[in-house]
Amino acid sequence: MKLKPLHANVVVKPIAEDEVTKSGIVLPDTVDKERPEKGEVMAVGDGKLLDNGQKSPLSVKVGDIVIFKKYSPDEFKVDNEEYLIVSESDIMAILEK
Repeated sequence: MKLKPLHANVVVKPIAEDEVTKSGIVLPDTVDKERPEKGEVMAVGDGKLLDNGQKSPLSVKVGDIVIFKKYSPDEFKVDNEEYLIVSESDIMAILEK
């Protein structure tokens, strides 16, 4: 993918997780069709432009798994793959292993 987000935007590939009920039944991600809240960072912008003209680097990097606000991203497709563009300010956490 040759996609470069601008400023403080981040391209995220959503991670769909199957849900398991208490009795052990696996519900595929197609059951509820909720918007994703977790994904892998695929590309990052060059940072937010500060008042003094300098760029503030982003806190996330390519490969990070992030949690973001459910209804904040914009969806789009490239080569039949679904991606999200999320503002860095809407990313709430980086999941560490």
